[in-house]
Amino acid sequence: MSEKKPLEANVNTASRPSDLKITDIRICNLKGLPMDASILRLDTNQGISGYGEVRDWASPSYALMLKNRLIGENPCNIDKIFRKIKQFGHHARQAGGVCGIEMALFDLAGKAYGVPAYQLVGGKFRDKVLCYCDTDSVMDGKGMGERLKRRMERGFKFLKMDIGIGLLEGVPGTISSPPEMLDVRHIMHPFTGIQITQKGIDYLVEYVRQVRDIIGYEVPLAVDHFGHINLESCIRLGRALDPFTLAWYEDMIPWQFTDQYVRLSQSVATPICTGEDIYLKEGFKPFLEARGVAVIHPDLATSGGIMETKKIGDLAQEHGVAMAMHFAGSPISFLANIHCAAATENFYVLENHSVDLAWWDDLIDGISKPLIVDGFAPVPEAPGLGFGDINEAAIRECMDSGRGGYFDESTFWDNERSHDRLWS
Repeated sequence: MSEKKPLEANVNTASRPSDLKITDIRICNLKGLPMDASILRLDTNQGISGYGEVRDWASPSYALMLKNRLIGENPCNIDKIFRKIKQFGHHARQAGGVCGIEMALFDLAGKAYGVPAYQLVGGKFRDKVLCYCDTDSVMDGKGMGERLKRRMERGFKFLKMDIGIGLLEGVPGTISSPPEMLDVRHIMHPFTGIQITQKGIDYLVEYVRQVRDIIGYEVPLAVDHFGHINLESCIRLGRALDPFTLAWYEDMIPWQFTDQYVRLSQSVATPICTGEDIYLKEGFKPFLEARGVAVIHPDLATSGGIMETKKIGDLAQEHGVAMAMHFAGSPISFLANIHCAAATENFYVLENHSVDLAWWDDLIDGISKPLIVDGFAPVPEAPGLGFGDINEAAIRECMDSGRGGYFDESTFWDNERSHDRLWS
């Protein structure tokens, strides 16, 4: 009979998980990505570090201000720490710090126990994750179709493009708008008074027709960025585009207006999608309970991180709703998304904005590259998020030196204090 090996034989010999403690948090700010990001590093008393990302215009201060709440905590207690800090996140990019820390906790805990992050949330449903790439618009429908066709030639099997009032700029008689409202971005859609005319709708229909003539109908094609138009224009445009079998209409109106989403969903025959700005599963409940969407689209760097986004997906599944995922950052948060997608049954496609950046994969080492192969991302089996380490030379190459150095010390935040308790 072979000798029974102790549990610790399966654990990283450089780590005793029960004695692991967070000792520091540091940030390195990047530029040159589609949406600028800050790489977050959690250090420990046992020499292993975990990486996360504060992404997409979120201030890294949202993460650094939490340093005093993290020091001394065992990073393997992911849920405990998340419950402690989640009150410091909010919708849109204000959750960046909480989400970046949560990613790094999964990276650390996975490394400590020698398992991939997906295993820490219950295992995986798939070995590879379908990806789509957003594609910058051109004003000509045929030109847009050719751009998307080139994506297909690179192996992508799901596509997305923008279709909205941005394409009508300079086309007389296509938009009805109050004075100067077209240049305003801080007013929510229902309050702008902007409408698309029938001429504008006909123009956009012809644009999509030209795209479909080139790429065909077999490949899914989602559409986004309609502009700050009112609900009634959304319905009229949506009905006109229904014959093109689009994968979804995304973020037609602000996510806060559940009743308007219900009306929109009931008025068109194409799936309605939203979610990239919503924080925590509680934010998704109104949509799901009212059946206002057919597809949720959380951004893991906004929604709460790996575990919370899986919970969001599970909640959607209970309501018969599929989950796609929004992403536009570095390979670090990309891999966090891959683990979450692998572990969520009703997931079906993940966004990527970086497929045209030849150096993007090089920001991390110790993983098979390219990260996307023939339109799919293989799920990593290495511990944590699944890469060996960051590539210091590549990180320094795209570092935003105007916002600090390479993982500068963060002692300024050591003594941050507040009364955090939410009950008396």
